[in-house]
Amino acid sequence: MKTIPQRKDVPEKDKWDLSSIFKSINEWEEALKEIPLLTKKVTVFKSKLADSSSTLLECLKALEAASLKVETVYHYASLLHEADEDDTKAAEMEGKAVIAYTQMQSELSFIDPEIQAIDEAKLSEWIKLPEFADYKIYIEKLLHFKPYILSEKEERILSLQNQSAQTAENTFSVLTNVDMNKTFGSVKINGEELQLTESTYSLFMHSQDRKVREEAYKKFYAKYEEHQNTIASLYAGNVNQDVFSMRARGYSSSLEQALYGNKVPLSVYHNLIDCIHKNLDTLHKYYKIRKRALGLDELRHYDVYVPLVKSVQTKTSYEEAVEIVRNALAPLGKEYTDRLCNGLLNGWVDRYENAGKRSGAFSSGSYIGEPYILLNYQEENIRDVFTLAHEGGHSMHSWYSVHNNPFMCYDYTIFEAEVASTFNEELVFEYLLKNAKDDEMKKYLLAMRADDILATLHRQTMFAEFELKAHEIVEGGNPLTPELLRKIYRELLELYFGSEMHFENNSDMEGLRIPHFYSSFYVYKYATGISAALALANRVLNGGDKEREDYFKFLKSGGSRYPIESLKIAGVNMESTEPVQAACDEFAKIVDQLDKLL
Repeated sequence: MKTIPQRKDVPEKDKWDLSSIFKSINEWEEALKEIPLLTKKVTVFKSKLADSSSTLLECLKALEAASLKVETVYHYASLLHEADEDDTKAAEMEGKAVIAYTQMQSELSFIDPEIQAIDEAKLSEWIKLPEFADYKIYIEKLLHFKPYILSEKEERILSLQNQSAQTAENTFSVLTNVDMNKTFGSVKINGEELQLTESTYSLFMHSQDRKVREEAYKKFYAKYEEHQNTIASLYAGNVNQDVFSMRARGYSSSLEQALYGNKVPLSVYHNLIDCIHKNLDTLHKYYKIRKRALGLDELRHYDVYVPLVKSVQTKTSYEEAVEIVRNALAPLGKEYTDRLCNGLLNGWVDRYENAGKRSGAFSSGSYIGEPYILLNYQEENIRDVFTLAHEGGHSMHSWYSVHNNPFMCYDYTIFEAEVASTFNEELVFEYLLKNAKDDEMKKYLLAMRADDILATLHRQTMFAEFELKAHEIVEGGNPLTPELLRKIYRELLELYFGSEMHFENNSDMEGLRIPHFYSSFYVYKYATGISAALALANRVLNGGDKEREDYFKFLKSGGSRYPIESLKIAGVNMESTEPVQAACDEFAKIVDQLDKLL
């Protein structure tokens, strides 16, 4: 059995090098002390922002300094904590950073409403001045919110309830990841009892032994069903919180409130759902192929995650994975691949699992420091090569954003975030498929890619549709009961999976276990993201210098444009259904290829 090392025993070359943020914890502690002082330098401008352009400018400079400091302090502490959650010092540091940020937010809550109260004609003239160049976009985006910003006193009240507003999400996390996690029981594999948990559930669903999948599935959802009233109440509380905020600010719906900040038209959300509905036949065809390929008389819900093609025996070292990424992303040019691969090999990445390290993978960038990547890389899993490319896409998006924008408008939106990462995955897929040595590898890659697109495009759209229906019920003055939530979700299961699927009586409990539902109207961005990414990857692979440069304009936009606009510059219009339809067409092509090979 492979021994998982303690953090202190991990070689330095396999850890990220955080010295680009702070050289030491002592330096971090000194920076933490500066936050209250920098905050006070902003508060002296309270009630004075309309006095003159120079007063407003000085306040914005002070705000920038305080915001940059608190971002950097939090980023460093959070990375230390994610790398080793058993490190009490790192946990303490992150806690202190959160407290400092919350305190600063409370004391500076006067800024937004005070800027928005300045006469618009006067403010428009001010921000045309050259000295406002770094703050012009920040102010313009602030003014976009003006119709929904309340008075200073009301804004302060809303900011004070931010922590309590997280109660439903935090309680759901503790209930499912801690209390319930101890009670799922175990599943027998090869005569050995293995514990069933939130983390191991997905592993059991990937088992080639159908009895293992069935046992794990039924035990898992039986436990969720025992707690359905509590969990449904928590989710209803989360939706009610959204509706409260929507009504307090004067939005027409919770969906409008979620999309308004990024200027995403409501039609984008509805078009996504409508377009996927029109292409469900291909999804249903895929499930028929899955049923046949697995040799089943009937397809059950616990049969949808097991790989259609057993894993091809491969072993790809981390360094070899970097070279695959380098070659696959060659269409983006040597400057891009050299910068990315140099970072992947020299300090950007925390590569392997260690005790206490957060599971999974992420990219985390800030204005100061490198765009760091956390991995738990496994040489035996070709999927981890895709993960490396995916997170590398995020990091390069962050790198270009930082190096082409001032701090006050460098950060891109979540709507755009999944584009650069999924774009890289698509290029790696095309590269590996083209260079596959035999049909077994081709089948494996096609099956994996079909499952990935399905999970990101179709499944997230189903989730998005569920969220929309739940919010519309509460906005209509009706309560969300466990029975109603389950009914809505079951109808969606039956619609998306089609007639081939046979569900258990409690399969609809899946709708009450999705953590992303506590970040309302978030999941649709995965579906729009992969749609944009596939369209742009096809455009770059089949285009020339112009198409590549258009894509780099998108990467460099950061937060200087609204996401729909920055994607248009790249060459894709998310206000139309074309990118979503193109993604559905790509899925259909892969399903046809897979069908022939199987």
